Amino acid sequence: MTDTAKYKGKVLVAGATGKTGRWVVSRLQHYGIPVRVLARSLEKAKALGDVDVVEGKIQNDDDVAKAVEGCTGVISALGSSEVFGEASPGEVDRDGVIRLVDKAALAGVKHFGLVSSMAVTRWYHPLNLFAGVLSKKFQAEEHLRDVFGKEGRSYTVVRPGGLRDGEPLMHDLHVEQGDKLWSGWMNRSDVAEMLVVSLWTEKARNKTFEVIMEGEDEHRQDSLEKYYDRLAS
Repeated sequence: MTDTAKYKGKVLVAGATGKTGRWVVSRLQHYGIPVRVLARSLEKAKALGDVDVVEGKIQNDDDVAKAVEGCTGVISALGSSEVFGEASPGEVDRDGVIRLVDKAALAGVKHFGLVSSMAVTRWYHPLNLFAGVLSKKFQAEEHLRDVFGKEGRSYTVVRPGGLRDGEPLMHDLHVEQGDKLWSGWMNRSDVAEMLVVSLWTEKARNKTFEVIMEGEDEHRQDSLEKYYDRLAS
């Protein structure tokens, strides 16, 4: 733990037992921020350490409402894994995120962070062959902006390139806005860091960022707050 004063309140992580979600939980714990997770598997959730667990599904209204109750922040690392059924892009990347946004707003959540994807505005991108996953992510983004882009609430959307594992805060980042990037890699840990830092960084509020790593051997010189400062200036 480092600075426990950066953010006050409990944060719900959806998709917490996935590869990116585990990093979100880890970075929240690093900053001493209380964590709740919504998880289908109680056993997998307990492996995350000191977290408050709500056992349930993103497809269930009551489970989601219970999960967001009492939280001031939400970070969604939800992601589909199948073409059809409950784990499909329609059920998870679109409807699941939309349900989470709506229940969070009703519960009084103040800030919502979302892991999305590079190229979501490009219907012709090859990834859309996977049941239109990018288009469905974009629909969820648009709903988030509509609901949380109002006075008293805020959002941050991070659209990474291809995701891989690696320690956080090791590489310089190339960050853009406007869906200008086409390819590149990004550490899941740095995606998590961007969304956790957005909880207390004013210049990350109500913004959407595309991000990739600059290079394999380029070590970061600036804090994430400074990246946000440059983009918002």
